[in-house]
Amino acid sequence: MTETKKVPLRLWPFWLIWRLVVGIIQITGRIVGAVLGLVLMIVGVIVSLTIVGLVVGVPLIIFGFLLVVRGLF
Repeated sequence: MTETKKVPLRLWPFWLIWRLVVGIIQITGRIVGAVLGLVLMIVGVIVSLTIVGLVVGVPLIIFGFLLVVRGLF
């Protein structure tokens, strides 16, 4: 899916800066996803402490775990 295109020499600095910004945004997005997943898991455990909240808490824990896994790998 990735296309390799030749970048003209005069546009090389702008292309490099653009790639750096895209890389930082991708890494930040993964970190935010992992942290959000961790928060959802904690909230799911807290909600699951009551019997009624078990219906909402277990899916929160599962969804949070999946977010953490996606953020790490």
